[in-house]
Amino acid sequence: MPRAPAGLSGPPGSGQRGSGQRAPGPGPEHCELYSPGALFSWPELQSMAADGVLTQLYQRGYLPPGAHASPQLRARAASLAVAPAIRQRVVAGRMTAAWIYGCAAEPDRLALLVDANRRISSLRSVRGCTFHEVRLGPFDVVSMGGLMVSSPLRTAVDVALHVEAERAVPALKALLARPELGVRLRLLRVAVEASPRVPHKRAALAKLAALVAQPPPDAAG
Repeated sequence: MPRAPAGLSGPPGSGQRGSGQRAPGPGPEHCELYSPGALFSWPELQSMAADGVLTQLYQRGYLPPGAHASPQLRARAASLAVAPAIRQRVVAGRMTAAWIYGCAAEPDRLALLVDANRRISSLRSVRGCTFHEVRLGPFDVVSMGGLMVSSPLRTAVDVALHVEAERAVPALKALLARPELGVRLRLLRVAVEASPRVPHKRAALAKLAALVAQPPPDAAG
């Protein structure tokens, strides 16, 4: 399975560390993500967040105040909301993946992709997530923070095809504005045009046309 894009990856297996242990990566990436476990209970973490000792990253994942919320840490925090029994059967995608890459707002519910070769019926009862049965190619998925995430290009294609313009266009601009993600507008357009006939392809191309009318800003880091 491909690794995360350059500058976004951590050492193999890094997402399986226990609560309060160090997250992977150099520099600002090397900070702690706290989650309920042997070190602190969830009520204790919530109390520390209320007191300003910790900052909630996503649901049960907490960071020290001022810590850099990297894609790896967002992926780790999202993985805490996915039951371990299904974690290796699903892929964070669409606006959830855009959020993990730092290009969208925190999702209310995790959007999880399930390869069409796997059975999705047994996952329907899982709460707090939406499941989408899709076909995934070998380069559509990267491993990040203990969670499988759709690649930046696959994320951009899915956002263009399946997310309403009001949310999709800002997320697509942000994805294009981050050189480290490797998403280019020409490549994105080719990928959308090459998609099998889907009802939303024309709307997706209209979203890409809107991006041409309003070019993405320079990456802010």
